[in-house]
Amino acid sequence: MQHTVVSALLVLMLFPACAQPTEKDIFAGDRMEMVDAQIAQRGIHDARVIAAMSNVPRHRFVPDDYLSQAYEDHPLPIGHGQTISQPYIVALMTQHLTLQHGDKVLEIGTGSGYQAAILTELTNQVYTVEIIEPLGRRAATTLEELDYNVHCKIDDGYYGWTEHAPFDAIIVTCAPDHVPQPLLKQLKDGGRMVIPIGPPGFLQTLWLIEKKGNKVQSTNLGGVTFVPLLGEH
Repeated sequence: MQHTVVSALLVLMLFPACAQPTEKDIFAGDRMEMVDAQIAQRGIHDARVIAAMSNVPRHRFVPDDYLSQAYEDHPLPIGHGQTISQPYIVALMTQHLTLQHGDKVLEIGTGSGYQAAILTELTNQVYTVEIIEPLGRRAATTLEELDYNVHCKIDDGYYGWTEHAPFDAIIVTCAPDHVPQPLLKQLKDGGRMVIPIGPPGFLQTLWLIEKKGNKVQSTNLGGVTFVPLLGEH
């Protein structure tokens, strides 16, 4: 399928209100370069996703020791054996969710909070679960400081967030070795889940799972490498 490349400059013209930083941002140029080279030119065609990637200050979600690499084309460590994903992978997974404003989305694996911030640019109902308490609390603080309205929870993400189910979309940013049935159960009929599946330390497969009544349709989105999904499961 052929897609039209949308540049970061065009996004700023299409979405000026959300794409312009509200404070002096010394990383704005790096962010625009990231969006042009790593996102728009690599097949990400959803203008709303590109606008979100253009707007969210990724450098606020990485440790100070890695600020100079915040917009580079690779994941970065955030402590506790976890990482913030490569920008392209964040955009790819987000695009396949096809979120509309008002959709309720669940993220499993809050990590730094960056993916949750991207989701919040697209919809006003974002829920995220992190099993590592220090990471979850730090992410919640960062999101609050940046005025992103995200519902954060410290818990085992394998079991989702039952009280707020069903969800229009679920994104899993850590890899189990199978599709967690609690998450599938909490996915709304017609909903979409993007999830990496496979053993830790090996190439995993990123799947788009679409729930249609009693049937589940799975689409292979390619090879990825994620940290494993933690928990008692």
